[in-house]
Amino acid sequence: MRGIVEPEHDAQTGHCQAGPAPVAQSTRRTFLRQALLMALAPLVASHARPAHAATTGAATVDVRDKGAKGDGKTDDTWAIQDAIDALPEQGGTVVVPAGHYMVDATQALRLRSNMILQLDPQATIEAIPNARKRSHVIKVWRAANVEIRGGRVVGEREGHTGEGGEWGYGINIQASHNVKVSGTHISNCWGDGIWIGALGKGVFQVVSSDVTIENVVSTNNRRQGMSIGPCKRVRIIDCTFSDTHGTKPESGIDLEPMAQGPTRDVLIQRCTFTGNKGCGVEIHHNVEGVIVRDCTIEGNAGYGVYGKNVVDLWIDGNQILDNGLVGIALVKKTRDVRITGNTVRRNSARYVHHMLKSIKSIATGKPDKGDGKPRTEVRIDETTRNVTLSDNTF
Repeated sequence: MRGIVEPEHDAQTGHCQAGPAPVAQSTRRTFLRQALLMALAPLVASHARPAHAATTGAATVDVRDKGAKGDGKTDDTWAIQDAIDALPEQGGTVVVPAGHYMVDATQALRLRSNMILQLDPQATIEAIPNARKRSHVIKVWRAANVEIRGGRVVGEREGHTGEGGEWGYGINIQASHNVKVSGTHISNCWGDGIWIGALGKGVFQVVSSDVTIENVVSTNNRRQGMSIGPCKRVRIIDCTFSDTHGTKPESGIDLEPMAQGPTRDVLIQRCTFTGNKGCGVEIHHNVEGVIVRDCTIEGNAGYGVYGKNVVDLWIDGNQILDNGLVGIALVKKTRDVRITGNTVRRNSARYVHHMLKSIKSIATGKPDKGDGKPRTEVRIDETTRNVTLSDNTF
């Protein structure tokens, strides 16, 4: 296999070994992995750079003062929007107290630059059912220095009155800079819980940049837990993406810019992906510079991590367990990949009868020959280049 370095497989322990002396080699592997981490520290630092806190003015506006009822029945769209629009030019904080606020997702709450949307932990913003193929509960478009904190955002998949489309978003971030979403629970969207991407095309395209998604739960959404289009410098930290189902791809996170434009520098760290009908994490072409680190990717129906025509991918220190298809699959000219320190076990539950073939493939370094037969834990197609594996447990 071109450019692939794979350790030999230890049949007794299930670990990947680099030679006949497991203890010494294990120590050497650990040393090499630590050395690799130190050598790549500047790269990791660039991925780990968080969004700055929103720079806002001191003004505070309570949505109740603008007429929002929060009674679960009244359409509070315009009262909340009035609170947002009432902030002075230098910005400030819009406070959403405890309550159940219904909003018209065909209009959306449109956040502005230099603001914080502060939701009480007991505040829910829920979309009123509609028939639109495309709608948004909260939009952050062409804005800078924005934070969304706490609360719940609920879509309208249960009450949706139309049949077509798959683009009903909980939080939609496009062409925006320095945005942070933290501590928010997002669920039941007709499409994606979160979208991060760009507006415009070609030389007129404006991508989102310096976006942090932290301590967020995105669950029971119809299309994706989160989709990522053209953007740069995105951090996704300590989040959960679960139980996505309804219309394909149905994954936890899907990096899918493809022909829309490039996606660069994404860190996914300490996240949980579970119960999704598609993959845990899937990454498609026009993506460069992704780290998936210290995540639990377990019990998804598709691949654990799937990379197609990706450049510069590091899969490090993850628990990739009990997924329906191969634990890690790299296909279609994916290159410059490091797979280090992962535990990859009991995957390909749909193809248990290929288990021995998979173990042999790992032990001998033989590639997937394109015969359509899945490899249980790791699949690396012949079209890939410069893929290295070290210190993993299979």
